[in-house]
Order: sequence, then structure tokens, then C-alpha cells
Amino acid sequence: MRVNFGDLRIGKVAQSNLQKVVNSHWASEGPLVAEFEKQWGELFDYKHSVSMSSGTDADINACLMLYDFGAQRGDEIICPACTFVATANAILAAGFVPKFVDIDRVTLNVDPDKIEDAITSKTRAIMVTHTMGKPCDMDAIMQIANSNNLFVIEDSCEAHGAMYKNKYVGKIGHVATFSFYTAHIVVAGEGGMCSTDREDIAGVLRSTRSHGRKAGSAFFDFDRHGINSKMNDLEAALGLEGVKCFWETIDKRNQNKELLFSLIRDLSDVVKFWEDEPHERISPHALPLMLLKDDKKKCGDLYKFLEDNSIQCKTLFGSLPTQHKVYEHMGYRLGDFPEAEYVGRNGVHFGIHQYLNADDVHYISDILHKFFK
Repeated sequence: MRVNFGDLRIGKVAQSNLQKVVNSHWASEGPLVAEFEKQWGELFDYKHSVSMSSGTDADINACLMLYDFGAQRGDEIICPACTFVATANAILAAGFVPKFVDIDRVTLNVDPDKIEDAITSKTRAIMVTHTMGKPCDMDAIMQIANSNNLFVIEDSCEAHGAMYKNKYVGKIGHVATFSFYTAHIVVAGEGGMCSTDREDIAGVLRSTRSHGRKAGSAFFDFDRHGINSKMNDLEAALGLEGVKCFWETIDKRNQNKELLFSLIRDLSDVVKFWEDEPHERISPHALPLMLLKDDKKKCGDLYKFLEDNSIQCKTLFGSLPTQHKVYEHMGYRLGDFPEAEYVGRNGVHFGIHQYLNADDVHYISDILHKFFK
């Protein structure tokens, strides 16, 4: 692929860190993981950052944390109908039931106006996703959560460094989750993080990620249900380089995004693309496009055209409960989530990462114009 979703290039910092791991003969959780947690927290002013083996595991542990605050197995966690499947899978894996809510097509994020209707006596939390790095309407979401005594988990796996009203995502809800997979901005190959300003939550997360072991105990002394979600020093060795060059990476991704937007502005009558609003800073995870006219076949043709021309392409997730077989068992029917379903029929996204140059961006524009014109 000429244009892929993301890339991992191991520079001098990562190479030096990897050599430290080789010299130590210890590749599990160790000093580099601790340093990665520290530097990640300092980057965005998170008081506590607890590393995980993946973004999915970060989501699972954020859900497992709820049991320490009164949740019971089978309780519900509200989540958007349109999101990467890991969000809903994590809720199920932790023993909860995902309660899907439709999105706002204008933002791709959960529609706050539809959340309260989904709250029941079994609701314990709202897990929001900052889709494609665009922040959710956190003021409205926090007002609903506070009024109903609910926890808020910010799935920020696609939103490293995104800001909502001068606050980093993850500083607004109770805990935020991040992924360091290759498609994301900070890359560790795999790996994830839970960040929070609450010490009590961080303490529980340090336990759940290690089988529920009692914090600080060297013995098999288990306080709660947990899983094995520890990051290892090999991953941290790579992630530390991403932290070091984070703002340079963001700047380059934004340059690529703005260049592409300027080149395809004349296509705004046929496709929607998302730009920063005055109250926010989008984290340029990838570039989503959506047909303005409902046409599933044309979207499929666009997907194939991009792939055939060496631009790696994926759909915009769509409605998990009604457009993906995996959630058929929950009994939802097509039409229950019209906005998410529209996005599923008409949306695609592709990479806009820092290793693309201006010629690559012009190439993307040329291919899009060939398709639409």
C-alpha cells in the first residue's frame, strides 16, 4: 500500500531502549513500563497512568474497575452504537451488558440527547468513544452522568492529545483508555493505557490488570476479579519514542490533513469530512469521509477504488447491534439506530499519518477526484 493506516519506524530512541531490554534479560513489565507511564502522564497532565497490554484490555479493565464501586455482573454500560467493536466487546468481557445508543451523524459520536432514554436501574456507567479523534460533547454527557450517579469512561484510543474546551480528553470523565497499536499516534506495536486523576481508581486498575492481585503484594493474594493485562518493556521501549516526538507527530498529521482538505474542498457537495470546531482540537487519527447521499453501492465502489489504487481503506464501523452479525443475539433490529446505520452504509476512512509526504497527499486527492468526477 502506498497509503496505509499507520506505520512503525523504529528510531534511535527506541533502538536504544530495546538494547536496554536485551541487556537486562527481562522483557516483561519492568523499568521502561514505569517510565512510559510517567512520561505519558506528564504529556497530558494525568495524575495516574496505568499501562495495559492493549487498548481493548484498557477498556476491559476500566469496566472491571466498576465492581469496586458497587456494580454487579449483568449491569449495563451505555455505549455508542457506532464505534470500533472493542468498545462493546470489552463491556461484555467484563461481565456487563452493552446498552447501545445512536450517534450524531454530524460528529460520529454518541448523541447526548438519546442517552437518558437508555438509562435504567441497572445502568452503572457511560462509555463514550471520541471517534476518529473528535471529542464527544462532554459537558452534556457529564451533566447526565452526574445527575444519575454514573461513571464515565472515555474511550480515547483514537484521540491521543485531543482537546475539548481546553481540556485533554480523559481529564473530563472518571477514567480514559488509550491504544498504542500501529494505526494510532503513539505506537508501541501493541499496548494500552488507562489514565485517571483519581487515586482510588488507579489503585483498582493496578490490581485488575494483574489478575486482581492485592496491590503491592508479592503473594498470591487476590482481592477482586482481574485478568492479565500487563504491558511489557519491549512495547514501552517503542512507546517512549512516540511520547518524545508526540507534538512533532501531531503537527505533521495536521499538516497532511489540512493539505488534503484544501485539495478536496470542491468535493464537499458529495462527501462530508470532519474539521475542528472552535471548542475542540481533533486528534488526527485517520481521515473519515462520508457520502452525503445515501448510496451503499457507491460507498462499496469507493472502498474498492481506494484499495485498488493502493490506499488502505476501512469502513466507518457502522451500527454494531444491527449491521454486524456478532451482536444479533441482543435482539436489535435494522432501523433501531438510523444514524449509525447511515454511517455504516456510507462511510470510509483511511490514514493521514506523519510518514506521508505532500506527494502522497496529492495522490489521495487525485484518486478521490478520479472517483467522484
